[in-house]
Parts: sequence; C-alpha cells; structure tokens
Amino acid sequence: MDRATAALALLLLSMTFITTVLCGDMMRKSIVFDKKTPDVFYCPQHKPTGFDKMIVQARPLRKLCEHEGKPLPEDYKSDCYNDVDESEFACKEKYRIMMRLHPPGSENLEEDIAKAIHRLTKRKHS
Repeated sequence: MDRATAALALLLLSMTFITTVLCGDMMRKSIVFDKKTPDVFYCPQHKPTGFDKMIVQARPLRKLCEHEGKPLPEDYKSDCYNDVDESEFACKEKYRIMMRLHPPGSENLEEDIAKAIHRLTKRKHS
C-alpha cells in the first residue's frame, strides 16, 4: 500500500469515527425536558438527522428510565427511537430533572408555605 492510499484510508477511518461520535452524542442528548411542561419529556420517534429536523413525541416523565438501567424485557415496546429513554444518560437526566422539580427539602417547604398562608388568612378573619 502506498502512502497516498494509506493516508486516504486513515482519513476515511477518522471521518467515520467522528461521524459515529457526533451521531451518538446527538442521540444521547435527544432527551428533552421543558420546565413549562414538567410532567412530560420529549424524545425522538425516528433516527434524527439533525437537531433542527428531529421529530419528537411527548412521553410521561414516569416512562423515562422506567427500568432503572436494568435489561429491558423481551416484550418491551420502546417509547423512543433506539431505546434512548432507557440509556444511562436518560437515567442521569431523569435524576437531574427530578432534583430540579423536587429539590431536597421542597416537600417540607410546600407544607410550611401552606401553613403560613393558613395562619395569615386566619389572622385577617379574626
């Protein structure tokens, strides 16, 4: 093999590797959460060719990483293209989303606010 052929083969191999990494990164980042719709996440229904051409579908947030990283059952029907909603990244993303929606101590905060509002309204009526 001469140098030109070897260089061309190396170039093609490099381009293939870069394309694979970029497509994998696009698939990994294709789970979308919008704080305006906190009870759903969005994921691709078909293989995405770019972020501006991605067709997504809303799925309930409880369906994101519902198998918690365990092997999928044989009869499992995927919610998203290539089971991207069951990937390691999807599980990390669900954790991040849940921490954002319900930060530690927030359950007590809501209860404390409700009690404070009740006390204030009680004082006004007295």
